Amino acid sequence: MSTHSYLSELFSLDGRTALVTGGSSGIGRAIATALARAGARTVLMARGKEELAATADALTAEGCQVGWVSADLSTRPGVHAAAEEAVALVGEPDILVNSAGINLRPPMDELDEEVWDRTMAVNLTAPYLLGRRFGPGMAERGYGRIIHISSQQAHRAFVRSGAYGVSKGGLESLARSQAEAWSSAGVTCNTLVPGFVLTRLNARLAGDPATVDALAARTMVGRNGLPEDFASAAVFLAGPGSGYVTGQSIFVDGGFSVH
Repeated sequence: MSTHSYLSELFSLDGRTALVTGGSSGIGRAIATALARAGARTVLMARGKEELAATADALTAEGCQVGWVSADLSTRPGVHAAAEEAVALVGEPDILVNSAGINLRPPMDELDEEVWDRTMAVNLTAPYLLGRRFGPGMAERGYGRIIHISSQQAHRAFVRSGAYGVSKGGLESLARSQAEAWSSAGVTCNTLVPGFVLTRLNARLAGDPATVDALAARTMVGRNGLPEDFASAAVFLAGPGSGYVTGQSIFVDGGFSVH
């Protein structure tokens, strides 16, 4: 067997279909790019049409099969409508990546119900609804991969975790519940846990050089994360080689969480 054939058996996504929320920016864009380059027909789902179109055009120019759906993931009707629009583009997905999120973290004594509800709607309810829509179909077909993007705040409180940390803790529990429900039918459900990554979601912290430097110093590799650091982990979890990995929270954080 050639090296190419062996690697294809482990990692190729040829013939698969992927849906990536938050796929036009940050970690979501890096993951969508990796899945598309690995062979998956990929649908990007986010709010901003210009960013979606630009990302899809760039990948299409590389020979990838990419479409996009503009979605409001903060409402249940918005999630339901976006899911059906994605299916109309490429059919039922084999791979679901929930990367879309909002990062509203006022001090706890200023955390009101509106911020709580918005945070839970996008960060936790939307992944649940999309999993409910697509997970059973994956199980019926005998293959599926669900990947959530979590946060250090799911495990430790710092830099005002607030409702954001709660939503991400719930997201990791959701992955375990989904794994329990569907893994025996060939659907793995896992979570990637970033360290501090320089994306728009972390713009508030990124504007404080001292904090950025301190966070980098806390890692073992000596730098903060980049969206591209998640590409290979996502391809692994989305592909055939990860069939015995499920219900796990996999830290991609440069050693941030180890000490």
